[in-house]
Amino acid sequence: MQYLDRHLTELAIDEAYANHNPASTSDAHPETTPDDPDVGATTLTAANLHKYLSKLLYARRNKFDPLWNHVLVAGFDAAGAPFLAAADLRGTAYSAPSLATGYGAALAQPIMRRHAATDDDAAKLTREQAVDIVKECMKVLYYRDARSLDRYSIAVVTKAGGVELKTDEQLEKQSWAFADRIKGYGTQTV
Repeated sequence: MQYLDRHLTELAIDEAYANHNPASTSDAHPETTPDDPDVGATTLTAANLHKYLSKLLYARRNKFDPLWNHVLVAGFDAAGAPFLAAADLRGTAYSAPSLATGYGAALAQPIMRRHAATDDDAAKLTREQAVDIVKECMKVLYYRDARSLDRYSIAVVTKAGGVELKTDEQLEKQSWAFADRIKGYGTQTV
């Protein structure tokens, strides 16, 4: 992650300098002036970031030194439409209405697909519904691996406010009442 963090920081710095120097852009395009609203208005969208990360991961794979990461990119594309895509250690890039990594890809993804099987279904979800679905997924994941912590962070990407990050969220309404009916695990006797 430090390698990716370093590359993304350099990319953000390059973009910041490019956006603050409109005179260099107008020199490259004599038909524009620094007063034009489009000069220096290029921004790094989620789609651009995803493409950059997938190519970076693919290049490292080709050097036989892969970065062992599976990255999800969420945000908005240049047209302002929601964007969600993934890139893995091989540089494989794909997009779907709902995505998860690690153990969540096996256990949480079916729950999310039940509510958002298509892009249209995902667009109909309200923010509260989407957060509730993620909380349900976190509860299922915790029940499956109870040795993990019951605390997590949740981020919501909005058009108006950017990224809203809530840290130290805790699972609610846990019930282990079903555990006494499970047979065949641990030191139980039949």
